[in-house]
Amino acid sequence: MKWTYRLDALRRYRRFFVLPVLLALFFGFSAESVGQEKYPNRPITIVAPFPPGGVADLTARPVAAAMEKILKNPVVVVNKTGAAGAVGMSFVANTKADGYTLLMALSSISIIPEADKLFDRKPAYTMDQFIPIALISADPTIFVANASRPWKSAKEFVEDAKKHPGEFSYSSSGVYGTLHMAMEMLSHAGGINLKHVPYSGAGPALTAILGGHVDTLASGPAVVIPHIKAGKLRPLAGWGAKRVAALPEVPTFKELGYDVEFYIWAGLFAPRGTPAPVMKTIRESVKQAVNTAEFKSAMEKIDTPIAYLDAPEFQKFWDKDAKMLADAIKRVGKVEIPEAK
Repeated sequence: MKWTYRLDALRRYRRFFVLPVLLALFFGFSAESVGQEKYPNRPITIVAPFPPGGVADLTARPVAAAMEKILKNPVVVVNKTGAAGAVGMSFVANTKADGYTLLMALSSISIIPEADKLFDRKPAYTMDQFIPIALISADPTIFVANASRPWKSAKEFVEDAKKHPGEFSYSSSGVYGTLHMAMEMLSHAGGINLKHVPYSGAGPALTAILGGHVDTLASGPAVVIPHIKAGKLRPLAGWGAKRVAALPEVPTFKELGYDVEFYIWAGLFAPRGTPAPVMKTIRESVKQAVNTAEFKSAMEKIDTPIAYLDAPEFQKFWDKDAKMLADAIKRVGKVEIPEAK
């Protein structure tokens, strides 16, 4: 009887004390695990690899503002500049792939690794270190001159440049940067030699032409249109397949007989290895963001049409664009120019 009583007591102990404790511990740890995996639960950073005022910066900020409302989580933009964007892009490529550090890149993301190959140097990053999230915009580059310069058309400029090789200058966002490549393509197509003055980003490059320190500039429409309207810059031609809607009187280079086509696009990337569920959340938030009234209004204010492509379509677009740029870099070859500050 005594042993039977003790066995019954042990069974009651397990039922009323041990089992509830074990269940509590199990569900407690499960809840904690779920809490750890929830995304996002802390601020997300979008790195713009160029100074404030450039295309990457002007695109990243309204995207971040819209995503923040959708995700109900802080999304901040940080400018990490230098080396024609390589500093910021390398930073994101080598950061933890957890969805909390993203990159708003331009087409120069494809240029820098190819330039590194030319000089047989260790690449700052490789393109396969990134996963595309979404293409946000894709604008044809606009060729502008300081309004005090004499040229009224691109043909007039090219003909004058042929007579004065190396005398006319242009600013850019840095050696082998997006704006440099556009002008090198024009130089090749027009058979001219221009003086390249590189800066640390599109903002400083714009400041240089506005101050009359250089003659010309290749730029995204959003950056130069306000200064065209103010009479400080004169548009001469566009690199697109068709004319820019905001500048209908400005012909394309192809219309003028120069075989060049180049777009400045802005797209969002994550480090490769970012978990699929996290990527899904980011992609969905960006898709919603670009459709908000606030984002559309912000892009209209900078005269930049939205050209949204989700990750699979963006990957195809990126592959084609990267090949075009790689071919152009090989044609340009090594360019030894010290970067201005």
